[in-house]
Amino acid sequence: MKNIRVGVIGVGYLGRFHAHKYAAIPEVTMVGVADPDENQAAKVAAECGCQAFSDYHQLLPLVDAVSIAVPTSLHCLVAGECLDRGIDVLLEKPMTVTLEEADLLIDKARAGKLILQIGHLERFNPALQAMEPFLTTPVFIESNRIATFKNRGVDVDVVLDLMIHDIDIILNIVKSPLKTIHTVGAPVVTGSTDIANARLIFENGATANVTVSRVSRTNIRKMRIFQPGSYITVDFGNRRIMTIKLSRELRENGMPRQEVSLQSFADGDALKSEIISFLQHVRQRTQPAVSGVEGRRALEVALQVIAQNRELQQLELYRKVIDGGAP
Repeated sequence: MKNIRVGVIGVGYLGRFHAHKYAAIPEVTMVGVADPDENQAAKVAAECGCQAFSDYHQLLPLVDAVSIAVPTSLHCLVAGECLDRGIDVLLEKPMTVTLEEADLLIDKARAGKLILQIGHLERFNPALQAMEPFLTTPVFIESNRIATFKNRGVDVDVVLDLMIHDIDIILNIVKSPLKTIHTVGAPVVTGSTDIANARLIFENGATANVTVSRVSRTNIRKMRIFQPGSYITVDFGNRRIMTIKLSRELRENGMPRQEVSLQSFADGDALKSEIISFLQHVRQRTQPAVSGVEGRRALEVALQVIAQNRELQQLELYRKVIDGGAP
């Protein structure tokens, strides 16, 4: 079996992990890493036993597939050049800055019959994957993704930084078109929204309440899914899932008896699973579960949430000015 020649473009915090995962996978030739920070590129290349490049264009003729973990504003440019050269791409989320950019990448991938996978990492969380057999018809979803402040990922709104994970998951498990969105959000530390809530209402009546923050003192990544006769709790951070089924047998207080099942996945490695899946699609020329189409779908909803938040924030600022308060 021919080795796949791979590279990583952008080896900051997340890209470095991509490089390490590739370097440890058999039947993969880790060719090199590229980053404008020459010292960082050299450091990661030394760790992975590959070449270092300060200009990613030098890497492109040498590889069959790449992971791209550059700032979001550069996603379209870098991924587009890779696709133009016939290179399969694993592109970190959010897919792009605009829907027009997303459409451009999707068109390039289709035209070249190339793999374009978007890095919605939580799809490969073993707890989330274990949830799928228990899903029936979700009617209410409650999601909380709360994180301590980190000086990375702040080049984008918290909705694109964190909420887009949950948006992608919810759009995947609710088999109905989205009807309406109600949002609220505010900047706290950065110049963009740092804490936000969105209520997503679907045409079949299902509702999802999604809260995100990147200015908390704790880290919480949980989702609860309520459906007829059961509910599911997924703890993404600790890779645990609890399912509760309601039996027809009633307790003395009239409540149905509960059948509780717990599963834990201490050794799960979502990034490794994501990269292995990407490489399988590269070998087999099959469509990823999180292709450019799914990446664009999550991006579209995230951008709607952001636009609504900004409109509300501007309205509040206008009211303060009209009332004579300080803007």
